[in-house]
Amino acid sequence: MIRRVFTFSFITVLLSFAADSAYAQQKPLLGYNKLKTYVSYFNAIDTETVKNYVTNDGAYGWMAKNIPLFECPDSAIQKIYYYRWWTFRKHLKQTPDGFIFTEFITPVSFTGVYNSSSSALGHQIYEGRWLHNPQYINDYIKFWLYVDPKQKKPHLHAFSSWIDDAVYNYYLVNLNKNFVAQVIPALNTDYSQWETEKQLPSKLFWQFDVRDAMEESISGSRKVKNKRPTINSYMFGNAMALSKMAAVLGVDSLKNKYSQKASELKILVQDSLWNDTASFFEARRPDGSLAGAREELGFIPWYFNLPDDKPAFAKQWDQLTDDKGFNAPWGITTAERRHPLFRTHGTGHGCEWDGAVWPFATTQTLKGLANLLTNYQNKGSMTPAVFYNELRKYALSHIKRGVPYLGEYQDEKTGYWLKGDNPRSSYYNHSGFCDLVINDLVGLKPRADNMLEIFPLIPKNQWKWFALDNVLYHGHRISILWDKTGTKYHKGKGFIIYADGKIIMRSTRFKHVLVRMPV
Repeated sequence: MIRRVFTFSFITVLLSFAADSAYAQQKPLLGYNKLKTYVSYFNAIDTETVKNYVTNDGAYGWMAKNIPLFECPDSAIQKIYYYRWWTFRKHLKQTPDGFIFTEFITPVSFTGVYNSSSSALGHQIYEGRWLHNPQYINDYIKFWLYVDPKQKKPHLHAFSSWIDDAVYNYYLVNLNKNFVAQVIPALNTDYSQWETEKQLPSKLFWQFDVRDAMEESISGSRKVKNKRPTINSYMFGNAMALSKMAAVLGVDSLKNKYSQKASELKILVQDSLWNDTASFFEARRPDGSLAGAREELGFIPWYFNLPDDKPAFAKQWDQLTDDKGFNAPWGITTAERRHPLFRTHGTGHGCEWDGAVWPFATTQTLKGLANLLTNYQNKGSMTPAVFYNELRKYALSHIKRGVPYLGEYQDEKTGYWLKGDNPRSSYYNHSGFCDLVINDLVGLKPRADNMLEIFPLIPKNQWKWFALDNVLYHGHRISILWDKTGTKYHKGKGFIIYADGKIIMRSTRFKHVLVRMPV
């Protein structure tokens, strides 16, 4: 148990209040007309059979107060950016135990109290970290750490989770040390519980595919205890995050403890789950054999920057753009298309991960690809153009009967949503999109220091202009503009970054930059 109390001086509180007041008085550079137009359209095509905390009538007002604004020449990415925020708020639910985000819009029998489900918890925190009101994500994290464990049947461990990693990346947006101090004891206890439940003598973790939320896969089953790249990557990411949070709090013993655990897992994953013949990370069966199937889950180690920066590992990514690998007309398949068991499980269970396109996995793969492109020297054949094309394909997949839609999973050739018109599938909150635009495409990389880093993955000459506006980062309102000719926004030519309405960086080139933030 860690007992460390953080106090803030009266002067700090006053300065924070003054900053918040100044922030509230500033108007976004983009204005709200585009947001209002999109919300009106989304409301018009919606039956709103379920109403939670923010109804359609209140969607525009809530979004105007809470989300970053975005504008770009790609109408598909722009529309779905706003559509995903519009659907995200549908899942915000106020309970007697605070706010939570649901996964299913309708009640589902296998969920926990308040229809809660932990399978996409990491995605939801990553997405929600950009909301201006921190209460929603604060409450949601506390729900899983303090409310769920008190239930007769807790659900946090019903699915593998990268909650610690998500909490740390949430912290990097707001630098709220007090919140980290509050939750790290519970996160520490939770990590130990995973070790008790799922860690083998070898120190690797095992999991059923159903408890990875990836049931009916080629490599596993609902009953086989495979050593999977999923849970082992998650636990590596969680250990890294706990070590970094402990460092923030100055708890060296905890920092060292989890740094050691992360180092051990990194070696084990690379030594035990890498198939050198297939050049791919794979699940390993209880009998010691590798699964012999390239599955999309093999890209997950890069979500947490786990693999070493070596050409041999980077070569795996060649499969992403291979038509016999994971490249399909409607998205990234969950298993390689050349495998004899690809799409052979049928739809009897309603959750087939043997090849169909799942937004959950697409989000993980695109985050991993972004990390490869920004954090690694060895990128194989991957380029920003590959990331952009896959993100755009993902945006275009959000459609059903000609209007925007988000469901569970899709046929890779036709785009048909394989749950059909099942109500539980509508607005399925099981993936991310807005975070991929903010954090990866535009490239706002949150940091623990007083620097603002932008590492864009927009291909050179792809866009002549774009703007990401009204981003709340480290207590400042950030605006990022690219206007090649200066005729779009009339603020001058080039790349401009604002903090609280004042220019902190200007360049004639759109590039990777590191800028000191105002104090």
